[in-house]
Amino acid sequence: MPELPLHYALLCVGNSMMGDDGAGPRLAERCAEQPLPGWTVVDGGAAPENDIGYLRELRPAHLVIVDATDMGLPPGEMRLLDEDDIGEMFLLTTHNLPLTFLIQQLREDIPQITFIGIQPEVVAFYYPMSPAVEQAVERLHQRLPTLESGLGIAPFKIDTSVETVTTRR
Repeated sequence: MPELPLHYALLCVGNSMMGDDGAGPRLAERCAEQPLPGWTVVDGGAAPENDIGYLRELRPAHLVIVDATDMGLPPGEMRLLDEDDIGEMFLLTTHNLPLTFLIQQLREDIPQITFIGIQPEVVAFYYPMSPAVEQAVERLHQRLPTLESGLGIAPFKIDTSVETVTTRR
């Protein structure tokens, strides 16, 4: 049986009606305008868990998940996020279920999953996407074909040197 070429999937997550949270859906639009050979693009919107069955059937060699993620960085900065860090970060999310749940559901069928966060500037209803996030989406679209040789995106590191103090009143 001939070996099938590597196949990739891109799951774009976010709400396009909430400013920079629309980074994922905007990337899906960009991929529709200029398709990436060898990639299947899924616009998961605000409920990406609805696409779990489809992604499992697809069984890509590598899944890339892209979402606006508040990491405390300048707007438009992108980082690779580790699955363990996603759970620890208390990520600002506009989704029905945590993305860690989504990743856990897909892990047994998809050998490689990469999560890319794009730092938003404004996440609020009816705000436009900021220029910094729009530029990040364009940069990411250009980099995705180089997935196997590295995207040139730094991993996110949680700053453990800062202690959080909770005050009760």
